[in-house]
Amino acid sequence: MRILTALIFFSFSFSVFAYTPLNYLPKGSVSSLIVESLDSSEEFISLNSDRFYPPASTLKLVTALAAKLELGNDFHYSTSLYKSGSDVVISFSGDPTLKREHLKQLLRDYKKKYGNQIDGSIFLDNSAFTGYDRAVGWPWDILGVCYSAPASAITLDENCAQASIYTQDDGHTRVYIPAHYPITVNTETSTVSRSGQKATQCSLELTTTPDNEYQLSGCLIERKKPLPLKFAIQNPELYVQNVTSDLVAELKMDIKGQITVKSTSSSKMTLVSKHRSPSLPSLLNTMLKESDNLIADNLTKTLGATFFVQAGSFNNGTEAIKQILLSKAGIDLQSAKLTDGSGLSRNNRMTAESMTQVLHYIWENEKELNLLQSMPKSGLSGTLRYRKSMRKAPIEGNIIAKSGSLYGSYNMAGFGLDKAGQPNSVFVQFVRDYYPVKNNTDTPVIAPITQFEKAFYKDVIKFSQQ
Repeated sequence: MRILTALIFFSFSFSVFAYTPLNYLPKGSVSSLIVESLDSSEEFISLNSDRFYPPASTLKLVTALAAKLELGNDFHYSTSLYKSGSDVVISFSGDPTLKREHLKQLLRDYKKKYGNQIDGSIFLDNSAFTGYDRAVGWPWDILGVCYSAPASAITLDENCAQASIYTQDDGHTRVYIPAHYPITVNTETSTVSRSGQKATQCSLELTTTPDNEYQLSGCLIERKKPLPLKFAIQNPELYVQNVTSDLVAELKMDIKGQITVKSTSSSKMTLVSKHRSPSLPSLLNTMLKESDNLIADNLTKTLGATFFVQAGSFNNGTEAIKQILLSKAGIDLQSAKLTDGSGLSRNNRMTAESMTQVLHYIWENEKELNLLQSMPKSGLSGTLRYRKSMRKAPIEGNIIAKSGSLYGSYNMAGFGLDKAGQPNSVFVQFVRDYYPVKNNTDTPVIAPITQFEKAFYKDVIKFSQQ
């Protein structure tokens, strides 16, 4: 009784006194925090819980729950190859796991059944999705990198191409691109010393074109090993057209017509071969553990297509998520602003209170949902494995959560574990407007957000294990 009274007082005191760990954050930062027991009988912290914040990648928990409720564990993406008269139709569904080798196998199956000759054309059907490939609010300056790869019906190789840039003694740079990527990368980047970079404030810059051409410029500090690069494919349709052309040549097939993108719907099509993605649980495991944006956004569009029985888009997908959670879980997100399913858009807004409702529902229905095992564990797995605030006791291994970060936002949503390793509390951390003073010395310092998180997570664990 004495402990409960102290907890109630401690919770109430936040309306009067500041929560001490917040003092680690730089001036101007604002936070929304919730920590409460899973049975809701005890509330440890509730601070600004009804205010709207960018959820960043914690939004993937919302997307995962909606996908489980609407699509079910048996859901697979399918990429199908049909024969339609003298033509070949490859119907894409937005499979975020489709690889070049899968597409090659579809063509190989056609060759085995019908021979080397295609008398007509190859049509790449992209009618599963409609609208923009990128959501409103995605920053323009990150569209060239793979974590912001376009969410498209025609998706291949995660809509991502890998390359490397090398610094050279003559002050220039060179780029290496594996031959199987049909993209063009040019570099005018200069090799500079670390002191030269500081003096000029010059950095590596990337510009792109709709033709999958990439231009690197600016400066790169001299390095012994190449810098890995990952380019988001700007035009997935053109990319897959070129890959398909290369595969036709590799398989020594002869096509009289063209390879082009075209929506098709004919009752006279004959299914030749089909590739299925891993099932939904596998997709969600990757999405949550690795914070995979492409899986989250393609699933969002798929939810829109399934729920509204029409081509999927960011608009109908995010609306579908809201309606699914309201009708099937009793969670009202109508006042939330959802622009995508990954959390990449800076336009997304939701409250810590709403996120807490999602977490409670996941826990209460874990036997059917089985989502907790797909969430990262502090200091041990997924995106939390190397998080600086979680790599030591007592935090390591005692939190299951989904992280999320955008420019100026550092978020976490999940569960504190009891001494037996079972979830016992739910917590949400939304921090925005985080802009610390830059450290201009070579002396390592612990970032303010890391200091705050260490103190906060210790409190979460103490509350969970008391």
